[in-house]
Amino acid sequence: MTAGLAALRPVYVVGIGLSRYQKPSEASFVDLGLAAVRSAIADAGVSWAAVESATVGTVNLGMAAGRAFLRYMGATGLGIAQVENASASGSTAFRQACIDVASGMSEVAIAVGVDKAGVVNSAAAKTGLGTLAGSEMIPAALFALMASDVMHATRLTREDLARVAVKNHSNAAHNPFAHFQKARTLEEVLAEPEIAGVLTRLQCCPIGEGAAAAVVASEEAVRRLHVPPARAVRVLSSTSTSERVYPPGAWATVELTRETVARAYEEAGVGPEDLDVAEVHDAFTIEEILYTEALGLCARGEGARLLSEGKTRIGGDCAVSASGGLLAMGHPLGPTGVGQICEITRQLRREAGARQQPNARIGLAHMVGVGQVCVVHVLRADR
Repeated sequence: MTAGLAALRPVYVVGIGLSRYQKPSEASFVDLGLAAVRSAIADAGVSWAAVESATVGTVNLGMAAGRAFLRYMGATGLGIAQVENASASGSTAFRQACIDVASGMSEVAIAVGVDKAGVVNSAAAKTGLGTLAGSEMIPAALFALMASDVMHATRLTREDLARVAVKNHSNAAHNPFAHFQKARTLEEVLAEPEIAGVLTRLQCCPIGEGAAAAVVASEEAVRRLHVPPARAVRVLSSTSTSERVYPPGAWATVELTRETVARAYEEAGVGPEDLDVAEVHDAFTIEEILYTEALGLCARGEGARLLSEGKTRIGGDCAVSASGGLLAMGHPLGPTGVGQICEITRQLRREAGARQQPNARIGLAHMVGVGQVCVVHVLRADR
């Protein structure tokens, strides 16, 4: 295994900020992005001039989006980079900010995710190489096939899938930044129109707009800038991998998650039994069930039981998607991964209010992106 963050300088999240995830509006991405950045800077208690580098994750905005809105924070000469990595764009931006600080290239860095809803301009459609599925294999169809496959092979039911949405919408009802803020019953989830296969509308994430930002700093910067130690959350590990060739019948995103999470645990020196909170890529209900298994929170085939026993609810063994997850907090693409870091940080600071997981100390953020890629971070409150 190659060297990770543990081999470099300690990195701490010291400031977080969000603009609400929402359906498409007249708000510009400049307004959305600045709201998140200003909130994160204020939360960290640092000046914009103290930030030495910025990495911006976007999917739909086009060239030089970072410079187009960060200029309104002031022309300080900081380094700006823009990354796109599908749904994992924000996670990748956060990883880069951590690497900047851990390597000593920056003392203070910021990761920002911002996006407006739009038609995704996929490079895969421009390769000139056809596929058997063609344009029909949209994400909802792919994960509906996954759900059908698992239901055929196990005792997983429609009700098991719907319970994921019930839990996450209930969590989002207490999240002022969530796209959806209404608790839903099992009957309501099942009564919604089917989008693909057995997946009803409330079992599929909304794609909207929003922004999220996280300020990270070195140990020296935390001291120099007088950041209260209790509000500095350490980033223990940052791992990023892409798919391999898996055995027949295996689902790439699940196997990729299992491998990436294992590396993240090794780098962080923790295991699944240590997790108090986890934000996972639950764009569709079947994903949360299978990813909780891949995270090692339960054995294979036991994800639905884990949920039904309340172990992934707030107050359970490990609160999964306490923010509401992609299903209810929303999935505006560019911001999503950074938004997960904001939620984990808020939980580890014990600042999550009605969503607070009791005594939360260690959290994990997980995102996958088409292609396939997977990015995982483990954070810890050092109290």
